[in-house]
Amino acid sequence: MKKIFLPGLIAFAILFLLVPFASASQENLPELIKRVKPAVVSIVTYDTSGEPLMTGSGFFVRPGQVVTNVHVLRGATRAEIKTLDGKGRVYRVAGVLDVDEEGDLALMSIDMPVSDRPRSTELATNLPDEGESIFVIGNPLKLEGSVSDGIVSAVREVPNVGNVIQITAPISHGNSGSPVFNLHGEVLGVVTVKVTNGQNINLAIAAQRVSKLHGEQVHPLTDLNSKPKSDIGESLYRTGLESLWLGNYDNAVGYFENAVNKNPRRAEAWAQVGYCKVKQGKNQEAIRAYQQALQLKPESAEIHNKLGDAFYYAGRLQEAIESYTEAVTLKPDFAEAYYNLAVAYSESGNPSMAATEARTLQRLDGKLYEKYLRETL
Repeated sequence: MKKIFLPGLIAFAILFLLVPFASASQENLPELIKRVKPAVVSIVTYDTSGEPLMTGSGFFVRPGQVVTNVHVLRGATRAEIKTLDGKGRVYRVAGVLDVDEEGDLALMSIDMPVSDRPRSTELATNLPDEGESIFVIGNPLKLEGSVSDGIVSAVREVPNVGNVIQITAPISHGNSGSPVFNLHGEVLGVVTVKVTNGQNINLAIAAQRVSKLHGEQVHPLTDLNSKPKSDIGESLYRTGLESLWLGNYDNAVGYFENAVNKNPRRAEAWAQVGYCKVKQGKNQEAIRAYQQALQLKPESAEIHNKLGDAFYYAGRLQEAIESYTEAVTLKPDFAEAYYNLAVAYSESGNPSMAATEARTLQRLDGKLYEKYLRETL
């Protein structure tokens, strides 16, 4: 008679019984879209004559507060939003609470009754993984509430802006300001740029930057149009940022170098030169650029951290450790700098200090700590 291994059979039976219940508890995509869609809006702006100026998208981050792109609102004297659930309701934009020019983000105050259904979304606290499935809800070509899906192609860092998420979901005019959702219904980012000379290359600013938008005083939309025109150096800097978003470091560095020639006292432009030089493998030039930036902004933990990267890639590990240490001294909760310290100590043959920095990293950022373990163990 064949023996039956009873514990294994019981375990299999329990697993068989549990799997259907686990699957049933998970939302499928149509259910997920139905749940998050009420927080998404379409936007129409109007000029001084009351004529429609531009269409865009946005989403509630808190009751009565909607995020969109600055460029959607630029030039408008009036704007309205329309919700996407049911037949939709139209509300007047009372004004702007906060603006993030470099991130191309604006937080709007919406004139709506307190009794209306409260709407908000949950912002993701972690960056997505490459290959992760996502979906976008927005207002492409005035087709309100359109849904498109895709994956995360890449997550790219842009200094002084944050992380930029490259997605394959189709994007069209009117999608600006659309939320990019993960399959938990959390907002990963805000659609900002569509690359017209590439196929399925669309970019969104990561949600971590959205979480920094706050404000109590409402400013009229026309304040966005009253800013003084940028000088040549500012224009060069912003053009460099656009190239940097796309990962075109060779093109970007030329704009940043011209920007510092026009305004040698702009620390951010020197830091961008340094970042591009590292990407080009020109680490000594990067070190000089970061040092120039730190002469202008010595208390910047971010620039000290990036200088550490330049030293690290140049093979100057002790100087890299000194720069990373200065970064965490200035900003004790700087997870990325602790990650860099752990890696640098590990490679310099000091496993004890590497472990110490890794324990701090684990407390600050579990996901980054897991990445450290994968790369070093």
